[in-house]
Amino acid sequence: MPTLLHLDSSALLQGGSASRDVTDTFRKAWEEQHPGGTVVYRDLAADPLPHLDATSITAGFADPSDHSPEQQAAFAVRTTLATELEQADAVLIGAPMYNFTIPSTLKAWLDHVILMGRTAGDAPSAAGTPVTVVASRGGSYGPGTPREGFEFVQTYLQKVLGDLLGLEVDFIVPELTFARSNPAMADLVELADASRAKAHEDATKKAKALASRLAA
Repeated sequence: MPTLLHLDSSALLQGGSASRDVTDTFRKAWEEQHPGGTVVYRDLAADPLPHLDATSITAGFADPSDHSPEQQAAFAVRTTLATELEQADAVLIGAPMYNFTIPSTLKAWLDHVILMGRTAGDAPSAAGTPVTVVASRGGSYGPGTPREGFEFVQTYLQKVLGDLLGLEVDFIVPELTFARSNPAMADLVELADASRAKAHEDATKKAKALASRLAA
């Protein structure tokens, strides 16, 4: 049965986080199609990975037989994360916009999982794996909006996940998620609700379609 690697990175809990709510919808639809399947889950906010340091960086470029004990421990984290990515049939990532880009917890995961010559490089080891990213954001940053140029979630993740890791990237984008909590956005509540509803609808449809595709 297919394996789904599910990552959440919102600092907010489910019910208060648009990205967590939508990834939950996707995961439930996926599990309905694969009740006997495997879901590998990482809550990067509740259980954050250490940021890269000199030890983990140098370990990635040194021969494993030459690793110091400290490098061995640091590299074990990176190889575990790389293996989880390689063994996944599909990946689901909750990536809310924080200050125009991704949460640092998600960046830490990416920094660890990117291993040149393995997951990245001329022949990325997980190339072709479909990844669905729920890129929620408090405002609107789409084409033609005043803040289009400040959007560094989709643009960054497309480059890293798609171009560097060779994954097949698809986005679900709930927008205007601050509308109900920010009085200045009161006139955007209807648009925000429509965006959130569409995100949940898209999550269900995409999960079912992806599950069917992998089962074929």
